[in-house]
Amino acid sequence: MSEETAPTGITSALRSLTPRTPTARLGVAVVHDLVEAIVKGDVPPGDTLPPEEKLAQHFAVSRTVIRESVKRIEEKGLISVAPGRGTTVQPKTSWNVLDPVVLAVLLENDSSLGVLDEISVIRAALEGSMSAATAQHGTPEQIAQITASLARMEESVEDPEVFPDADLDFHFLVMTLSGNELASSITKILFSRARQSARFVGNQSTDAFHITLEEHRRVHDAIAAGDPVAAEAAMRAHILDAWQRRRFPTARER
Repeated sequence: MSEETAPTGITSALRSLTPRTPTARLGVAVVHDLVEAIVKGDVPPGDTLPPEEKLAQHFAVSRTVIRESVKRIEEKGLISVAPGRGTTVQPKTSWNVLDPVVLAVLLENDSSLGVLDEISVIRAALEGSMSAATAQHGTPEQIAQITASLARMEESVEDPEVFPDADLDFHFLVMTLSGNELASSITKILFSRARQSARFVGNQSTDAFHITLEEHRRVHDAIAAGDPVAAEAAMRAHILDAWQRRRFPTARER
């Protein structure tokens, strides 16, 4: 397929991509830019990517680099490659949204905060369940670990450089102690990637840190008391409420 005969959306998408200067990690940049074009809808589901030769010319790389990049994107579920039909963009339901590149690009382009809203709901459900499990099965030694983690949060509540990491450590500890390795792995991927987004960090203040500390204390106390129902409720409420405190209103919501 030539650029002249390609659908308008495809050639527009090709022009929207920023040409890259060749580097040792150019394949990584090509993958990122093509994933971004798909995530942003520049090449919508059902459309095909420009042919290999055109992509190679655009990025000033070999066709081998393009071929390998396309293979990696296919592994992420964003495209399907079929002989005679080209490289077709797949619907979002086929994407591996836990893939680091896909998730990062989704967050980079999350101006509506819809992705972060969904992550908060998922975290609330999974971390709530894991908090309940930790409360139900936690040993005295494990409870002591959580108490020590809460103490580190108390010590750093006035320090915006340290408190967020102490907060993260508390969450990761509760997840690890739950014994639910799959839920813990999924949540840690979402949490760690989301924390790299300025939109996730949002509106922070030491006043908000004190509220967050109190919410963690409720989670700790419920786990220490061996009350899974209260532990789940406390963690779910904390995650959803903390996100609403940090969340900046979008342009549409103003």
